[in-house]
Amino acid sequence: MELAYIPSPSSGVLYLGPVPLRGYAFCIIIGVFVAVWLGNKRWIARGGRAGTVADIAVWAVPFGLVGGRLYHVITDYQLYFSEGRDWVDAFKIWEGGLGIWGAIALGALGAWIGCRRRGIPLPAYADAIAPGIAIAQAIGRWGNWFNQELYGRETDLPWAVEITSSADGRMPGTYHPTFLYESLWCIGVALLVIWADRRFNLGHGRAFALYVAGYCAGRFWIEYMRVDEAHHILGLRLNNWTAVLVFLLAVLYIVLSARKRPGREAVVEPGAGDGEGPAADAKTADGKTTDGDATEKDASAEEASAEDAATDDATDTGDSGNPGKLDKPGKLDKPGKLDKSGKPEASAEPEAAEEPEESRDGAGSAKKA
Repeated sequence: MELAYIPSPSSGVLYLGPVPLRGYAFCIIIGVFVAVWLGNKRWIARGGRAGTVADIAVWAVPFGLVGGRLYHVITDYQLYFSEGRDWVDAFKIWEGGLGIWGAIALGALGAWIGCRRRGIPLPAYADAIAPGIAIAQAIGRWGNWFNQELYGRETDLPWAVEITSSADGRMPGTYHPTFLYESLWCIGVALLVIWADRRFNLGHGRAFALYVAGYCAGRFWIEYMRVDEAHHILGLRLNNWTAVLVFLLAVLYIVLSARKRPGREAVVEPGAGDGEGPAADAKTADGKTTDGDATEKDASAEEASAEDAATDDATDTGDSGNPGKLDKPGKLDKPGKLDKSGKPEASAEPEAAEEPEESRDGAGSAKKA
């Protein structure tokens, strides 16, 4: 007798009046919003513009949904094209069935198109959204709970999931909740990527490759536990072989990329630091100044101009060297003529030397006579 288990919902559809809210689709939508929100924060932190992640997601998300559905239909074609099946069901995406491998592959194509239109390197964009994709998968896996699908072997563990449906060959009972295992694993992968990105300054697509490798490692053992129908090769499910191959490619990319292009991109979005974003107040990696340094330079230039103006004023006061003083009672030094540039013009005739006071008192009257 089971003392505890995770109950499955009696229905995967909730109705708001005449509007149906399907649990599977609802989880996918929430996951997309979380991925875009987190990706936007990481993109801005890397020096990009706000809103760029959402603009490119407009391309990536539809491509990803189509790719995920295509992978599922191709690898499980017997569910839609065998005898007694209706091929129209292949288009009913709300009933479940998205292959993550196809979703990432075709989603990357859509993201590449969006990045190319904005002049953004795809690896930098992929690094920013990698943790968000993992969290989106963690949320999306709960859609399988609504549909009572993708569970593992029978178990009596307290966290077993109860399957009540008998449709499509299901047997009611309690099973390993592989959807829950994968959800928790994806959250762990997201935290790993965030930590490693900060610790090792990952760039040029290596944060995304780490997400891929981490996910594949978990997907291998989780896939091994599943009991739903699947194609087998040499005793392993098809998705096990896919996980192994993609894991090796991701690790190889990390190694080769780190040797060829170490560090992180200095600029992820052209023109993003021109007066907006956090990059506007700091120097770029190539030594060029941004608006913050330009302001300091302008202030220094203004101070220098003020000093030059003070020097010019001192020069224009005359030869006495005491600007503002009277050389003779009631009279200021005669200002010299100004040349075209605005500076005092040198006098052609030397000024007469100032007469001593005695000659003014005595000899001055003789001169008048």
